[in-house]
Amino acid sequence: MTIHFPSDAQIDEAAALLDAGELVAFPTETVYGLGGDAENPDAIARIYAAKGRPANHPVIVHLAPEADPGYWVRELPADAQKLIDAFWPGPLTLILKRGAHIPAAVSGGQDSVGIRCPSHPVAQQMLSAFHARRHGTGKQGGVAGPSANRFGHVSPTTAQHVRDEFGNGVHVLDGGAADVGIESTILDLSRGFPALLRPGHVGPKQIADVIGVAPRLPDGSDATAPRASGTLKAHYAPRTPLALLPFATIAPLIAAQDRASGRKIALVARASSAGEWAHAANVHFVAAPEDPQSYARDLYGLLRALDRANVERILIEKLPESVEWIAVNDRLGRAAAAFEREE
Repeated sequence: MTIHFPSDAQIDEAAALLDAGELVAFPTETVYGLGGDAENPDAIARIYAAKGRPANHPVIVHLAPEADPGYWVRELPADAQKLIDAFWPGPLTLILKRGAHIPAAVSGGQDSVGIRCPSHPVAQQMLSAFHARRHGTGKQGGVAGPSANRFGHVSPTTAQHVRDEFGNGVHVLDGGAADVGIESTILDLSRGFPALLRPGHVGPKQIADVIGVAPRLPDGSDATAPRASGTLKAHYAPRTPLALLPFATIAPLIAAQDRASGRKIALVARASSAGEWAHAANVHFVAAPEDPQSYARDLYGLLRALDRANVERILIEKLPESVEWIAVNDRLGRAAAAFEREE
């Protein structure tokens, strides 16, 4: 399907709305964001209200390519600059000490702030237009932008997903389907050492290759880590009950499925694993991609489609526990955690 990107007039309209304190949903290479002026506490409050997001859960500030990252932070360490040079524009968020003039609301009240520069051309156009509106005001025009969905639910990777969440209540810029498909990598540099808070497209090895040291990986033991977007135990969840299980334990569940309800079980597994269960009468089978990048790109669209498929529950094959799959495993694990009490 051909996507006709927004016109210059539509970009200017979006920037004007942001300037007026209104919200705009916009595409990035990761997922669609629900954007508001990051220096306007009222706009930030509108984001939290629209999403039903806890006020202590921080949002990420999106910057235009020409913006100064140093404006938003107390200091910009050498490692941060190296990572910016290597991965921006792109799907990497850096957590640094927040500048004193930046509203605490954007950070959930913490003394840190998450910043990134997205690579999607529509996001860049919108951010640049908003940045230009702030020229001469002493402000930078950053856009606070968590994912454009109700809090805790599946993130949107198309403009239609955003409309499904909010109807006509939010102005949406359509930039087609997201290329990456899951949220940005979040790397904390606010405590004097690198720590991965949320895995994403930019992996630990890529980070280590740039700064010369491997980041700490998220294992639940980092008690001093700042709160960051998308790091709650239960997150990214569909409305249909979901379980993430080794394939050997999925087969008995399928065999025991009571078809009296007339509803099937959804089975999401790589085709190399599914075998006979892919063709079982009580199964709605979805062949998952074999590689982590394709899996990530398709994941949220798949979960949204299964919510519309009238299935009893979603069973997902547990994936390899290797660094290549860390980001997809992170999202699936948090989605499944939302239903652990039902298991």
